[in-house]
Amino acid sequence: MTISSLRHAVFALLLCAWHLLAAAAPAPVTLLTIDGAISPASADYVVRGIARAEKDGSQLVILQMDTPGGLDTSMRAIIKAILNSPVPVASYVAPSGARAASAGTYILYASHYTAMAPGTNLGAATPIQVGGNPLEPKPENPVPGKKPADTDAKGDAAGNAGSTPIERKQVNDAAAYIRGLAQLRGRNAEWAERAVREAVSLSAQEALELGVIDTVAADIPALLAHIDGKKINVMGQDKLMQTKDAVINDAQPDWRASLLAVITNPSIALLLMTIGIYGIIFEFTNPGLAFPGVVGAICLLLALYALQLLPVNYAGLALILLGMMFMVAEAFLPSFGALGLGGIAAFVAGALILIDTELPGYGIPLGLIVAIAVVSALLIATVVGIVLKTRQRAVVSGSADLIGSVAEVVEATQSETWVQLRGENWRVISQTPLQASQKVRVIARNGLVLEVVPVSPSENALSPGLSPAGGREGQNASLRDFHVNNEKGE
Repeated sequence: MTISSLRHAVFALLLCAWHLLAAAAPAPVTLLTIDGAISPASADYVVRGIARAEKDGSQLVILQMDTPGGLDTSMRAIIKAILNSPVPVASYVAPSGARAASAGTYILYASHYTAMAPGTNLGAATPIQVGGNPLEPKPENPVPGKKPADTDAKGDAAGNAGSTPIERKQVNDAAAYIRGLAQLRGRNAEWAERAVREAVSLSAQEALELGVIDTVAADIPALLAHIDGKKINVMGQDKLMQTKDAVINDAQPDWRASLLAVITNPSIALLLMTIGIYGIIFEFTNPGLAFPGVVGAICLLLALYALQLLPVNYAGLALILLGMMFMVAEAFLPSFGALGLGGIAAFVAGALILIDTELPGYGIPLGLIVAIAVVSALLIATVVGIVLKTRQRAVVSGSADLIGSVAEVVEATQSETWVQLRGENWRVISQTPLQASQKVRVIARNGLVLEVVPVSPSENALSPGLSPAGGREGQNASLRDFHVNNEKGE
């Protein structure tokens, strides 16, 4: 055997060994984490994370949760992504002390595999009425001899008899939704419906005993050990899990998810909207500054994008806009505080009802609302003060300021006379013949023609002090003296 043949044989053996090792190595596992309320940002993060896990060839997605609940639209977006994912999703309530309440329970029921850490809980899945309080749960046994879960096909339980039609519709819809998820995954549908209708909760061990979850695991490695070797049905096909020594890819939220989480915070959205409106108003009142308009437009667009993702009460939004319009109008049309106080009241009322839900984490703090209202009031007071001071100042430009000014004749002919006033040449008329270099005083203006009178010798000596630099008071006093002297002369 030649050396070349030996090299080829060694290379072929190494290549075969590499392929065998690659085939034996388990596919990676993607870890997604939800810590806080289910929001548009967390929905975007989970949906994109599941799609990325499929592209990366992950065999499993672990969705670790600690959530008090969240928005219905965001929850349903996550559940749709899980139900249509070709990669199995294992929901894991962790660490110890965490919970999967309300929307978290629905996500748990939709997942292919479920687990909880010791000391965690789930449940309390009663829907919260938009703009109201949690719907009243029904009594434990409303009808003697009839179990709470014994409802008819329409889902009308006796405990809902005293609720409004809207409340019954919300509860029945939520109960049917979670019951369908339980039947799809083969989990305890009876308890799932009780979690909706009665807002009951379970600890980790109780959930395992009732068939709500698949296992209790202390940490991620323990969870992977429990899943290893099991077959999980995904879209009608059984997939064998090999997770014992799998590499875990911890997919943390990227800049897009972080930005979305910030701007969809109701408090941040309110601040952005306030800054945006004020910035645009300042740009319109001071054209050419550019900076307030640019910042205002960006903030306003971000606020509008965030608000269309949140459960907004449009009456509250209208009150906020109306309040800001009143406050701005107070600055330009002083009404002794009526518009300003009305605007502040409208802004506070609108901010209080802006977010149309009682879900945890979605309220706007009263302190923030009061702070914005106080800053707006101070801004209005400052602008009004500046306006009032400006109105009390003497006129320094325009036709009114020309009256009383002293000018010098630069050309006097039979047809027309010209004077120089403040560096400009003006055509003038006078009832008295004028001569070049003579001092005259402006008494009226007719378009581009000034009417003047000669300055008396006594005034001529004081003319420098009565020039425009002497101020309006000196000019007015000079005019009064001129008229008095004329009357005496007559």
